[in-house]
Amino acid sequence: MRKLLVLAGVTCLVALFGLAYELVFGKLFPFTPVVLGFTCQERSHVVVCSEDDNPFGGFEWTDDLVGGVEKSHELTFKTKPRLFFFGKDETYARRSISKARVCAFYNGAVMVSPWIQREDAEGLLSLRVYLTHELSHSLLYQNMGLVRKLGYPRWLMEGVATYSSNQMGTYLYPSQEGTHALIRNGNWIPPEDYETEREDEVPLSVENRKPFMYTEFACIVSDLNSQYSRSAFLGYLKLLLTEPDHDAAFQASFGVGFDEYLAGFRERVVQMTRP
Repeated sequence: MRKLLVLAGVTCLVALFGLAYELVFGKLFPFTPVVLGFTCQERSHVVVCSEDDNPFGGFEWTDDLVGGVEKSHELTFKTKPRLFFFGKDETYARRSISKARVCAFYNGAVMVSPWIQREDAEGLLSLRVYLTHELSHSLLYQNMGLVRKLGYPRWLMEGVATYSSNQMGTYLYPSQEGTHALIRNGNWIPPEDYETEREDEVPLSVENRKPFMYTEFACIVSDLNSQYSRSAFLGYLKLLLTEPDHDAAFQASFGVGFDEYLAGFRERVVQMTRP
């Protein structure tokens, strides 16, 4: 019995050590209470953590982004988002569960890769746009909680983030007019197919699949705002923070079924080319 207790104790210690390591140096870093290798500054609306010797530095401007995101969504962050600006590719690879340029987590952590900072410095894309996109995700995550996050419509998350960050027409993302043209040419992914097994089966004749999907969803968000009203759209967005039945929330918010609306949206896009 004593040996079993000793073994159990050792096993627990090893597990605790492994957990501590992953929180500080591994894939659980976004949730760490102890930040090593970074210099952190708490500002009015955000906590900025920059990896030591990061050649880019100076991210004070991020404080202004938070207020803009809150205003566009008419929601507030429950806790200040923490932005981690990595300076080394190898550190990002060890501590990020994603290979994306920027990745947001439900607790308010946002991981920023070194290469997007280089791309921004080179003028290839806008770090501000990408951060605004991810802060949109982070804001919604904080207001819905972990359980609801699993069921919140992914197409809507991406559409809102792309629309509110003015990402259409930047870098690899087609403009709103360009997206409409692609839809008229037969390109369309049903929103409910996004991030499901059916997504890869959807034929799309576009240069970049994921950016097109994001801008298609952003065009839907834009259309909902113009066809109904901003207040109606925001009511729908907020209702889904607690309502698990998307179609019921859509009907209650806009007075029309989701499938019927989508058919009307696609017809309006087609009509745009007619005199």
